[in-house]
Amino acid sequence: MSAPALLLVLGDEELLAARAVAEVVDAVRRDDPLAALTEFAASDLLPGELAGALSPSLFGGRPVVVVLNGQDAKKDLAAALTAYAQNPDPDVSLVVCHAGGAKGKALADALKNAGAQVAVAAKLTRHGDRAEFVRNEFRRLGGKCSGDAAEALLEAVGNDLRELASACAQLMADTDGRIDVEVVHRYYRGKAEVSGFSVADAAVAGDVPAALEALRWALATGVDPVPIADALADGVRTVARVASAARGGGNAYQMASKLGMPAWKIEKAQRVARGWTPEGLVTAMAAAARCNAEVKGGSDDRGYALERAVMSVAAARGGGR
Repeated sequence: MSAPALLLVLGDEELLAARAVAEVVDAVRRDDPLAALTEFAASDLLPGELAGALSPSLFGGRPVVVVLNGQDAKKDLAAALTAYAQNPDPDVSLVVCHAGGAKGKALADALKNAGAQVAVAAKLTRHGDRAEFVRNEFRRLGGKCSGDAAEALLEAVGNDLRELASACAQLMADTDGRIDVEVVHRYYRGKAEVSGFSVADAAVAGDVPAALEALRWALATGVDPVPIADALADGVRTVARVASAARGGGNAYQMASKLGMPAWKIEKAQRVARGWTPEGLVTAMAAAARCNAEVKGGSDDRGYALERAVMSVAAARGGGR
């Protein structure tokens, strides 16, 4: 990559913004090891300081100037940045980082209109985008990750991109780079708090050993039985609703507004629903309802009631009882 003379980093995801800046710095230093990096906070930067930093050094070395939090730039600095963007020095690299919101939007628009290259660093709010980030992270590092493994890593590590990137790098260092669900579980099982949804996901997928393991771990770590029972019932209902809606056609995004669910949850349920029959869903809903009643006051052994429900739901996936 050749270093741009003017780059606008747009978005407030710190990892993506930092990487965009680092790529410019690395590209400049490959061509000019003496390149001089200067960083400023836009709220404190004066137009005169900016002009001085953008001037070629008497000692050589291409200037790389990074202006952080461009949305906080005062009017005089915004005007100076806009004026410079009209005719940037090709021997200088200026990077302006902007959070991407309404604050300071005029500056971001002016830089884009002046021809600045744009690096998108917006937060990944959709579950599917975060899963794709994980898969791309392994590709970037020279590995390969299955979709199920990406989902498992998200469940184990959470949604913070820095932690996910660190986990990807660690798995690449510790394995041959081919990442599947078993690899993720080998390194991360037990490190994340197991929730009722972990139990429900395994049960509706028909995986009895995984569902029972998750259930016993959840109970051992103090998760209350009531939300586990609720999650199991919700998991079965979700599959039933998605399976019914799918018969009318349409993709996950078209069904999202109709069902009042996020598209990623619908996509996940669609994958699971392929193994269910209408009769099996009726059986599973009855088992989940019975479990709810028992856990919420009708049973002396709530753990046993949950185990029985998990096995009944998993067995019903093929239409059995």
